[in-house]
Amino acid sequence: MQVHSEGVANPTSALRNPWVLAVIAALVIVLSVNAIFIYLAFMTNPGLVNANYYERGQEFEQTIVSRQLRDPGWLMRADIPQPLMAGVETPIRLVLVDRAGQPVDVDEATFYAYRPSDVARDFSVTMVKEGTGRYVALTSFPLIGVWDTLVAVTVEDEEYSIGERISVIRP
Repeated sequence: MQVHSEGVANPTSALRNPWVLAVIAALVIVLSVNAIFIYLAFMTNPGLVNANYYERGQEFEQTIVSRQLRDPGWLMRADIPQPLMAGVETPIRLVLVDRAGQPVDVDEATFYAYRPSDVARDFSVTMVKEGTGRYVALTSFPLIGVWDTLVAVTVEDEEYSIGERISVIRP
């Protein structure tokens, strides 16, 4: 540290020390990276929050109870082949049977695929009846990664569904 003739330390001499410069550089880097992350968080928000979250939360318990009361007791099984490959058309099948093991027909069956990280990539495909209690949909996932799937069936204005999280790989 340099001392002037009056005995006072020179304040600019500390900025010449490599350790002080390293600490200042590290602090600037950390703050810059945080600023970039905050900017990216706001600019790439997928918008997956439901606009009516409060109302849906208020109705949640009533919805669960009403679904339990009207549950027909079917066994719904979605046959989703693994591994699924992006860009490759794959048949997704649904099998429905009642408590006695007899096939069940429905008015409509639909396959839904939701991309948790990008709502713009969500899609749905109407399933075609293959036989009694059996439905199929030809699907092609556009991107690799994690997808949430849902198969919903409608019978007399009542909807029943099953869901599954899947992973799509490169072809």
